[in-house]
Amino acid sequence: DTAAYHPHPNPPPSSRGRSFGTFYEVVNRGFSYILRASIMKTVAIIPAGGAGQRMGGRIPKQYLPLGGIPVLVRTLQVFQKSPLIDEIFLVAPEGDIPEVREAVAGKRGFSKVSVVVAGGAERQDSVRNALAHLREEHGIVLVHDAVRPFVSEELIRCVVDAAEADGAATVGVPVKDTVKEVHPAGWVIKTVTREGLWLTHTPQAFRKPIILAAHERAKKDGFHGTDDASLVERMGGAVRMVPGDCDNIKVTTPEDLALGEVIIRRLFLNCGRQEGVMRIGFGYDSHRLVAGRRLVLGGKTIPYERGMQGHSDADVLLHAVCDAILGAIGEGDIGRQFPDTDHAYRDISSMTLLDRVGTLAAAKDCKICNIDSTIILEKPKLAPYLGEMAENIAGILRIPPERVSVKAKTNEGMGLVGAGEGAAAFAVVTVGGGSDS
Repeated sequence: DTAAYHPHPNPPPSSRGRSFGTFYEVVNRGFSYILRASIMKTVAIIPAGGAGQRMGGRIPKQYLPLGGIPVLVRTLQVFQKSPLIDEIFLVAPEGDIPEVREAVAGKRGFSKVSVVVAGGAERQDSVRNALAHLREEHGIVLVHDAVRPFVSEELIRCVVDAAEADGAATVGVPVKDTVKEVHPAGWVIKTVTREGLWLTHTPQAFRKPIILAAHERAKKDGFHGTDDASLVERMGGAVRMVPGDCDNIKVTTPEDLALGEVIIRRLFLNCGRQEGVMRIGFGYDSHRLVAGRRLVLGGKTIPYERGMQGHSDADVLLHAVCDAILGAIGEGDIGRQFPDTDHAYRDISSMTLLDRVGTLAAAKDCKICNIDSTIILEKPKLAPYLGEMAENIAGILRIPPERVSVKAKTNEGMGLVGAGEGAAAFAVVTVGGGSDS
């Protein structure tokens, strides 16, 4: 299958270089048959072991808040949501592993994070530590910087597709500015033509045998590259360049963090300023707790001795969110759209109702920008499930998870909710688009 292999346009002239190219060709061509003959998993390696010294503070850059959410969490949200990613291998500083595993893979509900491994002295060492955990069923290995939180699902798809077709791929953007070669003393040596020059980003994706061979050869030779693609290049292998996105910035300095805040604000405003219309909806719902019913909140079944009484599954949180969206788009409430007198809605999942509400909003050219919600419930404790609830809502409405907030509080023993007889939920939704008519 010669179409599966594209030799490097300028292979190294030495005999050792030629042997690297031959080895790469054999591995790449042979593995193409395996990919096409079986269903193999794609794993994303997220190295987050840096100390963030250029930030000038004591908190590593991957943990710094960006729009109120840690940079690392923003990055993981994209890969958790992507249907192309089957598993995530997270690399963290050795001393942070217990806390990271609990906070990120546990409380945050990132179910795809299957491995949390200690980082090495250099980024390349950290990636190699993660590669040691690959299994037979892994076919494509994607590597992405933990501090590039604005990577898009579309970019992930493009680089994975390119790696499946060509063996190795990276993303980048063409150089726009004039490039000068400068002497260490500060004098300009010459102007370098920018034609064909690209700034390389991540994600980068590879067929498993190629990235394993590249790292093994680099370790044996004592070579350290600035990215994983460079390790493949020195074997004589070709790397496909996929056009990237200038918003896919790497947060390494305070200036980058400030730029990230600007990007977040712009994304939010772009969502909400179609035709200059911004709407706000408020939703409220409450249900009684009874025996013999499942407790369903945010599309998640919570282990408990009682559940909510209602015509549907009585998901009080999703009902409040539905009401807030319907109010914002001028379509009444959930009772008007899905009356409890209609047997078609008997025991229906409220996730289905939310999906229909989202479709109704889209039909009116309205975009859901942000959801803030609170559940009031005395027992059980909901903290371990809040992340998954938010992801369920975001997934159904096809919006980024960071635009959904789910909180939980007790009523301090006051009233019917405080007495444990029921639960209530509130939701506020901002919606952009539509028209004033």
